[in-house]
Parts: sequence; C-alpha cells; structure tokens
Amino acid sequence: MSGARILVVDDDAAIRTVVREALRREGHIVETAATVAEQRRKMRDFIPQVLVTDVILPDGNGLDLVPEMLEDYPGMPVIVLSAQNTLATAVRATEQGAFEYLPKPFDLSELTRAVADALATRAAAGGDPSAEAGHGEDLPLIGRSPPMQEVYRTIARVVANDLTVLILGESGTGKELVARAIHDLGPRAGRPFVAINMAAIPRELIESELFGHERGAFTGAAARTSGRFEQAQGGTLFLDEIGDMPFEAQTRLLRVLQTGEFNPVGGARSIRTDVRIIAATHKDLPRLIAENTFREDLYYRLNVVPVRLPSLRQRVEDIGELARHFLDRAAAEGLPRKQLDPAAIDALGRHSWPGNVRELENMMRRLAALSREERVTAAIVEQQLISHQSGESAPALVATEGGLADAVEHHVARYFATFGRDLPPDGLFERVMAEIERPLLRLTLAAVKGNQLKAAKLLGINRNTLRKKLTERGVDPSDVRKMS
Repeated sequence: MSGARILVVDDDAAIRTVVREALRREGHIVETAATVAEQRRKMRDFIPQVLVTDVILPDGNGLDLVPEMLEDYPGMPVIVLSAQNTLATAVRATEQGAFEYLPKPFDLSELTRAVADALATRAAAGGDPSAEAGHGEDLPLIGRSPPMQEVYRTIARVVANDLTVLILGESGTGKELVARAIHDLGPRAGRPFVAINMAAIPRELIESELFGHERGAFTGAAARTSGRFEQAQGGTLFLDEIGDMPFEAQTRLLRVLQTGEFNPVGGARSIRTDVRIIAATHKDLPRLIAENTFREDLYYRLNVVPVRLPSLRQRVEDIGELARHFLDRAAAEGLPRKQLDPAAIDALGRHSWPGNVRELENMMRRLAALSREERVTAAIVEQQLISHQSGESAPALVATEGGLADAVEHHVARYFATFGRDLPPDGLFERVMAEIERPLLRLTLAAVKGNQLKAAKLLGINRNTLRKKLTERGVDPSDVRKMS
C-alpha cells in the first residue's frame, strides 16, 4: 500500500531525515517530530495511518504514549524504535500495544518492511492502556546484539499466550533462562515453574517423574507420588534436553499434548492437566527423526514457536556486558569486586567460547576469586584462557577455585619480576602459601556451608589449626557462608 500518512518521531535529526526519505521513496507521505509536544500537535493535524516513534524523547517517553495514541486513534499501528535494546523494552513495547519493536541501529529495509506489514494488516493493537508493564531491567537475559534482539522480539510475542515453545541452541547458551523469562513475563507468572532435565533421569524413571505413580506401581513405590505435570499445574513445565527423552516415553508425552490428560504410572484414573509446555534441546531433532529416535509428530507438537539462541561467538559484542554482570554477581556473593579493562574485554572477545555463556560465567568467577588485582587486564585474561585450554589437571578443590596453580605461578613470576636479582633472603614460601591457603579455606568453608568441623576434616587438619589459619589468612567464616 503506497501513499499512506506516516509520522516519524525521533529527537535525532539525522534519523528523522534518513527514515523520512526512505519512506518517501516507498511513496508514503511523511511528517516528522522531535518532541512529545510536537508529536501530539502533528497527530491532531496530520492524523497519520502509522506512527513510528523513538522511546527516549526530550520531554517524555515514547512507550508511555503508546496506550494514549491507541486510545485516541484506534487501529493505528505504532512501531517503536529504541536504543535501549533489552528484553524489558521489547516486552514492554508489546504489552503497551505496539505493532512492532525495532532495536537501534536498524536496517532501513527492516523498517520499511514493518511499515508495509502494518499498513497491510491494519492490526488493532490491544492491551489495557492503563496497565503498567511492571518489568524492570533485572531480567535474566543480557545482551544488545542483533541475534539477541531477535530472541527478545520472539519472547515478547509469545509471553501473553500459551503456545508451545521449542528453544534450540548449544549447551550453555541460556535455554532455561529463556524459558523462565517466558514464564515470568506471562499470565502464569504466579504459578509454578517446574523444570525437568531428560538427560539426567534414568530411562526407566522418566514416566514416573513426569506423570507420577500410584502406590505399588513398581518395586519401591511405597506411596503415591505426584509427577512434574501435577507439580506444574496452572504454570509452566520446562522439558529440558527433550532430545534425550526415551522413544517410548515420547508416545505418552504426545498423548498428553493431544488430549490434555494423563494417567499416573500404575493408575487407572485420568488427570486433567493445565500447563504450558516449553521444551529445549541442543540436539538436531530432524536428524534424530531421520534416525528413528525421535517422533516426528511430537516434534511438530513441540515446535510451534521455535526460539533459536545464538552461541556466544555469534554475539561477541555482548561479552563485555555479560562479563561485567557476572563479576557484579560474584561480588554480591562475597567474592572480591573486580573491574575489567577495555583491553581485557577485547581479549575475551577473541576466545571461541565452546562452553558459551556458562563458560564465561565460570571464568569470571575464577577471576573474582583468584586475581589479586582489582582491575582485570588483558594479560590476566589471556593467562586464564591459556591455562584453562591446556587442560592441566588439579585436585578437585583447586579445579573448583579455577586453577590455584595458575595463581601460584602468577604470584611467583610477579615476585621475581619485582625483586629481580636482588631477591630477599626469605619469605617466598610464606608469600606463596598465603596465595594458596586463603582461597582454599574460603572454598572449603563454602562447600560445607561454613561448618568448621567438616572443613577441618575435609582438609585433613584439626579444628584448632583451621581456626588459626583462618585468623592468619584473614578469612571471615561469616562472609564465606554467603558464598554457599
């Protein structure tokens, strides 16, 4: 449809000009505004058929105005532009009734396509104009890269309904975080969110875990036990690693999805279920279908709305924000607060991250626990990456801390670099032991939730020695408990 009236609102003159000319080339009649006051005046005089608006304006918030515009001009699609490229913004734009949300920077072709779709459908944007969004920036998903923007937009479109969602992505990309976001932002938020990992349950127990069992249903079934479907009643059931579900259990799951009813193992009565299903896998389900290990009909039942999570190497521009978030979280848990140098972020961006976001989080926790410097430099990051990739083995507690041997090596190297040939006659052993013992004590106490008797037994020392070591190394057991 050409020749439509379109109002573009943005306080950036360059953006107004570029968007205006792009839409005029499509044959539209375009007016622009730089403020909320100017927008309101032009809405009355120009009466646009489509409104394209930025969020942050000099005298107001474009998102706050969407319900007002929809009330005053019913049926007018609103396209929201925003440099605040977060999940909260995408969801709030949808909740406020926006027809489309486009994160900045955007492609002009994407904007002209959105305008064409808006004009073609003339969708009446719904929603309660007086409703508050109620979602802050404390949502679990982080990242402003284009791949994550697409994830946010998909989430925003499905939170308000009960469509089944299939989350696809490599291990460590945050599939459960997406599932929780969909649940927490939707109408079932006040109800249970129940997760089950198919790969972690023995094959013979999958059906009992999902559907529960009656007393005497099998050896050891001493009492009736509810399954995950009952536990999630009214809420969301997250089926993680669905690709590992045994073939025989897939048949029962398919029937539940088709009928909305199930029978506990060993039971004759049917139970009506009301849950939203979200599934996830890192496996190639079409390949499993071809190998006859996954049911094709179940795949289509689950794959109503696919959400594809990018790997971390596909969203390198998010690494800095993620790394800072994980360091802040570690500090909130009692670990030393660290700051990342810009060069350190560049070094992180050069890593391939086969473990994705989970690997990055683990590395940030190691740096918070081990690095003696407040600022994390590129050299420290590169040393951690090299030592981690080398696959050097270490005792369990050392591996948990993230490579205490690396900290020793780093400290000794710094010691020699500081003193050169004029080494002090003594003190190196004590300095190195201090480097090792303090994080070792903190980790051990955290593992046993601050129980000093258990910690002493685990370390192979008596309790009095442990107390002495805690005093010598400046370890406060009350602070350590916060880590557990």
